[in-house]
Amino acid sequence: MRPLEELYRFHSENLRAVGAGLNDVLASARLAVARRQESNVATHVRLYAFLLGAWAEARLIKLIHEPSVFTADERKAVIAKKALPRWHAVLEASYRRHFNIPNALLKPPALSVTESGRLQKLQEVLNDDLGAIITLRNRLAHGQWAYTMNEGMDEVAESQMKQLREENLLTLKFKAAMIESLCGCIHDIVVSRPTFDRDFDMHFRHIEQLRIDLKSRAYAAWQASIIAKHERGREKWRAKILAGG
Repeated sequence: MRPLEELYRFHSENLRAVGAGLNDVLASARLAVARRQESNVATHVRLYAFLLGAWAEARLIKLIHEPSVFTADERKAVIAKKALPRWHAVLEASYRRHFNIPNALLKPPALSVTESGRLQKLQEVLNDDLGAIITLRNRLAHGQWAYTMNEGMDEVAESQMKQLREENLLTLKFKAAMIESLCGCIHDIVVSRPTFDRDFDMHFRHIEQLRIDLKSRAYAAWQASIIAKHERGREKWRAKILAGG
């Protein structure tokens, strides 16, 4: 097996590469929105959702391979999990390591009421806000772009279908930012208790603002602003051509 430092470098490069692809897809998607190419936009939403799930996975794998953070056994236990349970495993391992609780339940009296409340908040973010994008990746990777199917491939998975239909480029952008804030919290838990105590509220305020944005920021208004900006650019270009520029 490669040394941990080398593995960390590999996973860091993977994260950067997927992140670059994510930015490229978003730029292409914005152009499709600006040009009112609805079928092209729908394709980009699915592609962006798939890459966002891959980016989230790469972000998590990089985190657990940071030197001097997790033990080899802890990494092995996390990697044995799949999709959303893997994120919960990282969060639990982080808390157990940070508060030196190897076996007891992660709730009072092993944890203080404050720390137990923080853990519950982070678990809620995973389940309620990010679970869909983390689990949809596998469906999209298996070509389920029009209909998401159950494990036996003999029935439509209605809950995943609903999740996919509710996503758009704006919601996916907000969820990418939410994943980064969540990873910041987990990193702080493991690396530095003073940093975690100091910065938790900052990270969670950002998450709460993103939750508000997800509920209140209308896609139609965002779409209209992109189209208007594109049209202004075209008008300036036409005026320049007519002026002989």
